[in-house]
Amino acid sequence: MPESPRTDPHPVTGQEFPSPVPPGTGWPGDPADGDTPVARTPAQVARLARTARSVDDLDALVTVCRACPRLVDWRESVATTGRRASFADQPYWGRPAAGFGPAGAPVLVVGLAPAANGANRTGRMFTGDRSGDWIYAALHRAGFATQATSDHAGDGLELRGLRIVSAVRCAPPQNKPTTQEKATCAPWLHRELELAEPTLRSILALGLIGWDATLRTVREMGWTVPRPKPRFGHGAEAELRTPRGRAVRLVGSYHVSQQNTFTGKLTEAMLDEVLASL
Repeated sequence: MPESPRTDPHPVTGQEFPSPVPPGTGWPGDPADGDTPVARTPAQVARLARTARSVDDLDALVTVCRACPRLVDWRESVATTGRRASFADQPYWGRPAAGFGPAGAPVLVVGLAPAANGANRTGRMFTGDRSGDWIYAALHRAGFATQATSDHAGDGLELRGLRIVSAVRCAPPQNKPTTQEKATCAPWLHRELELAEPTLRSILALGLIGWDATLRTVREMGWTVPRPKPRFGHGAEAELRTPRGRAVRLVGSYHVSQQNTFTGKLTEAMLDEVLASL
């Protein structure tokens, strides 16, 4: 008989899971199940994204996507043989990360991609790594998060009036998705913005990739974008207009990466200032 896969207890619930975690097996917040359609090609990503009638539908589809072979191999190898030593006894999500936060939120945060030992481990955006320590503490200070820490899915954290997504939904090697991988993942962000548009007030882009992905997507959606193209910078702002003529503010922030926070390029005061402007 084949050997049973290794399982480890979830740090919050204690339930045993294999890594990567199969959809619909009880992981806290898992939006998918065994019947969720799986996108295996760029064309299938585009088609399935269009079918999502709600944020819940979209989140489920995102978390089972297998359209980028390099990213699938990487995220799953980290989840099995490449775990960080300090997390070696924990199960790893090992799947794409869905957006986190309520549907219809007036503020949308667009980041780069999950971290290999962060959201790729915990299954929730910016959860379980140093970047998450920064962003959630700041969101709590600004009144968007119910607690200042974000360690594991199922820890009770909720967001209010704000939703977090990323331009790329799988952890990429060296945090560098290829041009093709960004293009393949783009329909998920496109649909995210379509669903968010009726109530959206502001978009916070974390880093240049989030800024560029947002501008590219809203242009595809027929929004009016200033010309020349707005330049990214910390605190940079641009007024976008939906096809209905409603203004949505795009605000830039340096990414909450350790490279930026450890060197002082991004400080708590700087992050608090941009969040207060949303």
